[in-house]
Amino acid sequence: MKRHAIIPIFIPHQGCPNDCALCNQRLVTARSAAPSAPEMAAAMDAWLSTLTNPRPPVIEVALYGGSFTGLPRDQQARYLQIALSYKQQGLVDRIRLSTRPDYIDEDILLFLKGFQVDVIELGAQSFDQEVLRLSNRGHDSAAIYQSSRLIRRFGFTLGLQLMVGLPGDSYEKALFSAREAVFCRPAMARLYPTVILEGTDLSRRYKEGLYRPFSQEEMLRATKDMYRILTGAGIQIIRVGLKSSDLVRNDGQGVLGNSFHPAFRQLVEGELAKEDLEEQLLSLLSRRKTQAPSLCPSSPSSFSPLSDSSGKAGGKKQIGRVRFLCHPRSFSNMLGNKGRNRAYFQNRYPFLTFRFQTDSSMKPGLYRALME
Repeated sequence: MKRHAIIPIFIPHQGCPNDCALCNQRLVTARSAAPSAPEMAAAMDAWLSTLTNPRPPVIEVALYGGSFTGLPRDQQARYLQIALSYKQQGLVDRIRLSTRPDYIDEDILLFLKGFQVDVIELGAQSFDQEVLRLSNRGHDSAAIYQSSRLIRRFGFTLGLQLMVGLPGDSYEKALFSAREAVFCRPAMARLYPTVILEGTDLSRRYKEGLYRPFSQEEMLRATKDMYRILTGAGIQIIRVGLKSSDLVRNDGQGVLGNSFHPAFRQLVEGELAKEDLEEQLLSLLSRRKTQAPSLCPSSPSSFSPLSDSSGKAGGKKQIGRVRFLCHPRSFSNMLGNKGRNRAYFQNRYPFLTFRFQTDSSMKPGLYRALME
């Protein structure tokens, strides 16, 4: 059963006078105009009709797509009043919205309290001043720290959205942003690789050679390590990357520079699974080293790829079986996107036989290596 359902209401590029280098909300949300109040109610009814038998324990209505608190106050009130009426009827449990860090102050938060808003997500993107400037964000990092403090002080649940690979970004700056996000103590975070969308200033810079995007491997490395920093601090990662369904042109058109991968979250979580399993595997192998020192090197750097299908490499016979275990929900991540983790271990450790299995007693996201 789905435990947490979100009803998304998109208000594209509304409430934000700033044209960030990366932004093209119309391409992402498939809308150029904000929904009317009746359209919002109709959309909520349509979503709710699908959330039955059984009803998820938590249903949220989420106002996405622009800087909600930058809308005219009367327009905010119209949307929030609809959301509040559904909440008061018990049809939804929480109200969520997203906005810019520089569009939060005490007066705004008091207004949102009056409509029982629960969750506020800030589009922080980066904590590095140079990255913010080069991305035309229109605010500095001080606005992120200040608005985060206010949101938590007023009793809202705080979420932070970070982007990886913006102009001026680097691996070190990306990890700095993750660590600073931890300092702000959000309950949740989103990690978005920078996607170069046609019609943005970023696309112009890319075409003119003024912007070099992260390669997929650079993006994967940075996002993976940011993910580990955030989850290590107890912060829930609720999104990694865009899905094909998030884009109007989900045939890949409108996206430049090979900057979009439809299964990026699985790439990230699969890489984390591989690292966790390999660390355990090397520990197991080190214990076997005294029994078969020539077959159990302490570092994978000395292993030769599998040279044939016989289970031998360089004349070394198989010396053991290894079982990798995880919760069923994490099984695809353990195997890796398109089986890349399975292939990695089989080729990196040709003297071992691997079995990938599930264990429902384990916690999702945790992995165990056992040697037989």
